[in-house]
Order: sequence, then C-alpha cells, then structure tokens
Amino acid sequence: MRTILRAAAFAAVVAITLYVFSIRERVQEFAEFGYPGVFLIALIANATILLPAPGVAIVYAMGAVFHPLGVGIAAGTGGALGELSGYLAGFSGQAVIENTQLYERIKPLVKKYGGWAILFLSAIPNPFFDAAGIAAGVVKIPLKTFLFFVWIGQLIKMTVFAYAGNYSIEWIAQFIH
Repeated sequence: MRTILRAAAFAAVVAITLYVFSIRERVQEFAEFGYPGVFLIALIANATILLPAPGVAIVYAMGAVFHPLGVGIAAGTGGALGELSGYLAGFSGQAVIENTQLYERIKPLVKKYGGWAILFLSAIPNPFFDAAGIAAGVVKIPLKTFLFFVWIGQLIKMTVFAYAGNYSIEWIAQFIH
C-alpha cells in the first residue's frame, strides 16, 4: 500500500510540474482575480519542481495594486501549499534531485534542524527550496510540521516582496516615463 501511495505521489508531482510549465505564459492572468488570483499564482509558481515560474515578480507587482499585507498572506498561503509538490516528491522516494551536490548539502540541515531549516530556506528568495522540500519528504518530517514552517517562511518572504512592490513601483515608474 505504501508503495502505491508513493508512486501516486510521484505521478501527481510530475503531472503538476508539467501542467504548470505548460501554462507559465498565462499565469499573470490570475492577477485579475484579486487576492484569490494572487493565491493561485503563488500556488502554481511554487508547485513546479526545478522549473522556473514567475511567482515572486508578480507578488512584487501586486503589492503595488492591492494591500501588501493581504498580498503577502494570499501569496504566502498559496506558496506554502504549492511547496507540497517537493515534499511529496521526497516522500514518494522518487526524489528527482536526490544525488545532486545541492541536495546532499541541504538534506543534513533539514534532518538536523527540521522545521527551522524549512522556515529559513523558505523565507529567503532562492531557487533551491525544492531540494529542501524534497529532503523534508525523504527524512519524513511530519506533514503538519512541514506545512507550518514553510507557511511562516513563505508569509515572511511574500510579504516583504509585496511591501517592496508597494513602496518602489512608483519610484521605478518615474525612471521609465
């Protein structure tokens, strides 16, 4: 039964990643839907594994359109749920980056510091969080623990980007016009 669950988790991660990659050009359209759109953008952007998506840039821009705290909360929540794809990839036992140098450096940190490593790595802008999510699944950090700490980290990061957008977009626009 566990093998079936792991195979299903891995298949879901691959399907989500391929789908998100295929619609990456249309992600900005979700911004028209306000906070739920910001939530969906962050969810989709963070659901990909090892493929880039424009989530943080859109959160930055949306911070100038909507209240930045609301943008941070919506994007942080969507981002945390999106990061489940990496966790599930690790939990499935089919980690797609398991033998890379980056993964080998992050896995001991996640194993030793658990949720605190997840919080730190998810709070800073970096393209390497997928390795931490995969490591969390591999070392079997409880799902609730993973979600809580990644949510706090995502809230911090997304709120900072939303406020940065709120305070700097007009300033940057002066140089464009």
